[in-house]
Amino acid sequence: MARILTLTLNPALDLSIGLERLEPGEVNRTLNTHLAAAGKGVNVARVLVALGHDVTVSGFLGADNDGPFLRAFEAMGVEDAFLRVPGETRINAKLAEADGRVTDINGPGATISEAAWQRLLDGLDTRLADAHRCPDAVVIAGSLPPGVTPEDLANLVTRLRGADLPVWVDTSGEALTAAIAARPTAVKPNEHELAAWAHQDLTSAEARLKAALRLYAEGVEEALLSAGPDGVLWVSRRGAWQALPPRLEVVSTVGAGDTLVAALLHGVLSGHTAEQALRLATALSAESIRHVGVGNPCAADFPQLQQQTRVRRLNDVDASAGGAIA
Repeated sequence: MARILTLTLNPALDLSIGLERLEPGEVNRTLNTHLAAAGKGVNVARVLVALGHDVTVSGFLGADNDGPFLRAFEAMGVEDAFLRVPGETRINAKLAEADGRVTDINGPGATISEAAWQRLLDGLDTRLADAHRCPDAVVIAGSLPPGVTPEDLANLVTRLRGADLPVWVDTSGEALTAAIAARPTAVKPNEHELAAWAHQDLTSAEARLKAALRLYAEGVEEALLSAGPDGVLWVSRRGAWQALPPRLEVVSTVGAGDTLVAALLHGVLSGHTAEQALRLATALSAESIRHVGVGNPCAADFPQLQQQTRVRRLNDVDASAGGAIA
């Protein structure tokens, strides 16, 4: 399998809280709680390891509370290349109600100095120069911590692409806009994040497809759009594809997008057909919403979930025609 490096620039300890209904200003009784070392890149790494890949995790961790991450990385079997910075890694609270509504309360993260950022870049250069440690692909996922700008992210993408590495990015807001301008190999916005980039409403299937085609025309080779129960769009040189997941009871949507990114990257690196890759990725993402955490490819009914996932090719894509369907 492949060597993959995930970069989580702003990880978090995720405190997931299940409750019947959130009553602001009142005492709320929880149904369950779960504290986990997380961050989008860490979640992606979990899925990639489960799918058989050799994974290194990197980014920035607060030196004062890295214990849960150390234990998680050991359990996952990944190489820990995170840089420790002064202070604590943030704690994010995710309040999941019985009706499926999730309220996120996210901290800003530790401030990253210019010196720490340069240490990260220097470490990457050293890794890329070593044939035995250079990854086959890099995933940059999550928000940016204070001290790291969207321009820094764009320069990082350019640096990695200049080393002829596939770079997959999952972020949002100004960071997403800057990353797209740097032309990463792949991006995975949801419909709200892509709507903000495209400056248009994406409530219809036609509008979502046009925006994904535009993203591909901007030079993103793998334009992946997640739209929850409305499914997944994937535009690439393989054509424009759509997948609709099986309908499942939602326990938590946290980790579904991370699962989708990891599983599709797995399919691409493994040389699967477009239909096989998208079916697996969509079904595994759907599997993740049944529980807290990322998708489990070893779930007993996962073959059935793949069978229940509907995948269809919309048509060929001509990048020279501005992403129009041929």
